[in-house]
Amino acid sequence: MSVNVRIPTILRTYTDGKSEVVAEGANLGEVIADLEKNHTGIAARVLDDQGKLRRFVNVYVNDDDVRFEQGLETATPDGAGVSIIPAVAGG
Repeated sequence: MSVNVRIPTILRTYTDGKSEVVAEGANLGEVIADLEKNHTGIAARVLDDQGKLRRFVNVYVNDDDVRFEQGLETATPDGAGVSIIPAVAGG
């Protein structure tokens, strides 16, 4: 399945400055693996040392927060939009 992944500014150094890239995968885990294959280093910014989504990175598939779906097992149908959004903190 081919999906469009929106890349936040902070991660665009891995995608040659591109704000959106195409990735392949039937679920989010496969999409992230494909991103890593084509944009080395990006997975380490999205996944922690245990291979789970980092606590302060939000990921959406078609506007659905994957934390309330099936996490990395969330289906990514053909043509889906995937958004990676780092949490912003301040005070």
